[in-house]
Amino acid sequence: MLPVRSRMKQIKVRFAPSPTGPLHIGGARSALFNYLFARNQGGKMLLRIEDTDLERSSLEYEREIVESLSWLGIDWDEGIDVGGDNGPYRQTERLDTYQRYVDQLLRTGHAYHCFCTEEELARERQALLEKGEIVAYSGKCRDLNPEERERKLRQGFVPTVRFRVAPGEEIVVNDLVRGTVTFDSSEIGDFIIVKSDGIPTYNFAVVVDDHEMGITHVIRAEEHLSNTPRQLLIYRALGFEIPEFAHISLILGKDRQKMSKRHGATSIIQYRESGYLPEAVFNFLALLGWSPEGEQEILGRDEIIRQFSLSRVAKNPAVFDLDKLNWLNAQHIKRKSMTELGEMLKPYLKNSPYWHNVEQMDRATYEVLVEAVRERIVCLVDVVKEVETFFAPPQYDGDTISRLEQPEVKGMLQGLLEHLPDRLDLEQARSFMKGLPKALQLPAKQVYMPIRLALTGSPQGPELPYLLVVMGVPEVRRRIAGLIGHR
Repeated sequence: MLPVRSRMKQIKVRFAPSPTGPLHIGGARSALFNYLFARNQGGKMLLRIEDTDLERSSLEYEREIVESLSWLGIDWDEGIDVGGDNGPYRQTERLDTYQRYVDQLLRTGHAYHCFCTEEELARERQALLEKGEIVAYSGKCRDLNPEERERKLRQGFVPTVRFRVAPGEEIVVNDLVRGTVTFDSSEIGDFIIVKSDGIPTYNFAVVVDDHEMGITHVIRAEEHLSNTPRQLLIYRALGFEIPEFAHISLILGKDRQKMSKRHGATSIIQYRESGYLPEAVFNFLALLGWSPEGEQEILGRDEIIRQFSLSRVAKNPAVFDLDKLNWLNAQHIKRKSMTELGEMLKPYLKNSPYWHNVEQMDRATYEVLVEAVRERIVCLVDVVKEVETFFAPPQYDGDTISRLEQPEVKGMLQGLLEHLPDRLDLEQARSFMKGLPKALQLPAKQVYMPIRLALTGSPQGPELPYLLVVMGVPEVRRRIAGLIGHR
């Protein structure tokens, strides 16, 4: 049996993404859980880039990952962009370090050169599959003598390096989330730790890096659990202290299927561009597989850090609920001050065809506009649609036209014009609208809805005082007078 418990005390975690694409929900959740654990425990977090997939890795994706983490408010104490004593922090810049440990494994007999070609290995795998047996390397090259090895090299064969796995061994992972998980080494077989191009594989490089960088806790997605026994074997062969492992659950869609774009699986940057707030996404990600102490779900960063523990991380798959993210985002928007939200909305308003209308507003009127839309938007980008109510020419359907043509409605609208002051702030607009039915000697239902229909063409929208202030009295007069004149 291979024990797993770590004896290390000073907590240090890492997030080590591959720069082969933008940061998505799953990776961001892994980064967040590492961050929360480190901050809760007074430990440190490290950001390392695992770029050994040479064909797919790019600096552009690396920059986007860093940008996404920074936007979420996840910072790190060591690694890319901040430096530290254990660099470099890109795996492709650490090849000499890996080679030292490869040489050690070769000297001690824990690893050997393998000259099998891809074609040979493919035939071997196919034969095993046809027999219904476990697919694992046969060990064909594990006992080559020095003369055979030299002959292969002279013939131009470029070897890989395989790790020697003893069959029939029980490998136990005492996982902080999943509990005790047991693997049989016979199902693993001798695995490659260095490819023929000299680039180390993930399972080897990650062990060396985590050891060299002092990682005490490896918190990562459940999909990496199957890699753990291989890594534990390497830890033992190199004489490294073994960190604690915590494998967090998969994320599924509401239909319990694997996450896809239809569930909302998109990059963190795209959430930002759509107008989600970083604190809302932070809040949402934290609740994907972790439960706070009470029933409150709208939590700020400091409160989440205070409460976070791996003991409250669930084994069962987390469910990505886009409706819940939207609800959380709307709640966080409502917590913003008018001034702060107003500044956040401007980049989106500049993409609206009515930006010139907004730009001409004084500060007080703009704050009324912000207050009017704050309760109605789910994401910041929604403001582009919401401002149409105030500035777009109203469109009347047949039912609305019929209603507005009624003589009593025309009379009420004429009365509105006669009582309408030349200027209104929000408090005055609320007082005016509250007293208008009495002034016109009409029931409220015969006043408010026709006015709304006349001004916007829609039975729904912002409260009437908001419409009066943001449109401005001259525009209100123009719309009502034009309507009366044409009907």
